Amino acid sequence: MAIRVALVGTGNCGRLALMQVIEDPRFELTAVGVSTDEKVGRDAGELAGLDTRTGIIATKGMDEVLASKPDCVVYCALGDIRTKDATLDVCAALAAGINVVGSAPGGLQYPWRGIVPEKYIAKVEDAARQGNSSVYITGVDPGFVTDLLPFALAGTCARIEQIRTMEIADYASYDGEVVMKWVLGFGNPLDQPGLLFAPGTLAAAWGTAIHMLAAGLGVQIDEITESFELEPAPEDIEVAVGTIAKGTVAAVRFEINGMVDGRPVVVVEHVTRVRDDLRPDWAQPAQPGGSYRVEIVGEPSYTVDICEKSGRGDHNYAAILAAAGRIVNAIPAVVAAPPGIRTTLDLPLVTGNGLYRR
Repeated sequence: MAIRVALVGTGNCGRLALMQVIEDPRFELTAVGVSTDEKVGRDAGELAGLDTRTGIIATKGMDEVLASKPDCVVYCALGDIRTKDATLDVCAALAAGINVVGSAPGGLQYPWRGIVPEKYIAKVEDAARQGNSSVYITGVDPGFVTDLLPFALAGTCARIEQIRTMEIADYASYDGEVVMKWVLGFGNPLDQPGLLFAPGTLAAAWGTAIHMLAAGLGVQIDEITESFELEPAPEDIEVAVGTIAKGTVAAVRFEINGMVDGRPVVVVEHVTRVRDDLRPDWAQPAQPGGSYRVEIVGEPSYTVDICEKSGRGDHNYAAILAAAGRIVNAIPAVVAAPPGIRTTLDLPLVTGNGLYRR
C-alpha cells in the first residue's frame, strides 16, 4: 500500500521533492501547502513543473495538509528566517499523529548539545509522543555530506585526527533571493555582511553537523569557533537574483571548527563564489561549477570529491535535487521509526530501495 504523503513548501527544494512524490509509486500525494497567494489553487503537478495533473490543489498554510490525514508530511517551507513558525508547524503535524521529514527547521537535525534550547526540544518530543510520530530533518549540507558520507568513510579507518566537509560552489545560477541577498549577503557592502555572519550564527547553523559528527566519533566538542572572509566584485556581475555591483560581496569563505582539546577535530568549510575566477587561492571544485568534498586525516586518510550532476539542470540544481531525494527517500524509514526526533545516527541505512526505473 502506498504511503500517504502531503508536502508543505514548493520553493527550490520543495518543488523537486514534490516532483518525486508525484512520480514515485511508493507514495500517494494527499495535499500541498503553500505560503503565497499566487500558488493557491494551482495543481500540484503544475507546481512541480510536470505535465501531469494530479487533482491535488494547493492550499495556503497547514490546515488542509493536516486535514488530509497523511502518514507523513514533507516539510520544505523556508526555515532560515522563520524558525519559530516552522517548529510550530512541525509540532502540529507530530501531535496529530503525522510523521515529518524535511529541510526545516534545521536545528532539529541534531538539536542537542545546546544547539536548540531544552524547552523547545521538549515541546517537539512531547508532540511526537502525543501523536506516536517521528521527525527527521536533513538535506545535503548540513545533511548527507556532513553525516552519512563521512560516517561511511570513517567506518574504514583505524585512527582519525580530523574530519573536514566542504561545499565549493558557484552560486551565480542560484535563484533563491532570500538566501543570496539576506543570508549570504551577496551584493552587500563589505562592511554589511549577510545574516549568516552575525556572531554565533555560523556555529548555530552548522552546529548540528559538528555535534552529530562528533557523536558518531565518540568525542565531545569543547567549543565551536567560526571565521569568514569576503571578496568584492571587481566589476558588476550579473547573476540569477540580479546584479552584484562592483565593490560589493561576490565571494565568501567560511569555516566552522569543532574543537576538542584545543584542536579542530570536526570542520565544515564553504567556498561560495558568483564567478569561478574570484579568489583562485581558495579551494577549487572538482568539476566546473561546484562539488562537495570530504577529507579525513587519519589512517587511512581520504579526500573524496562528490560531483553532483543532473540531466535537467546545472550543479546547483543537482545539489538541491540531491537534498530533496535524501528527504523523500527517508519517508519509509521515518514512518517506521519510534516516536521522537530521529537523526542519521539512529535511522537505518536508506539504500534507494524502490527507485530503479527504466
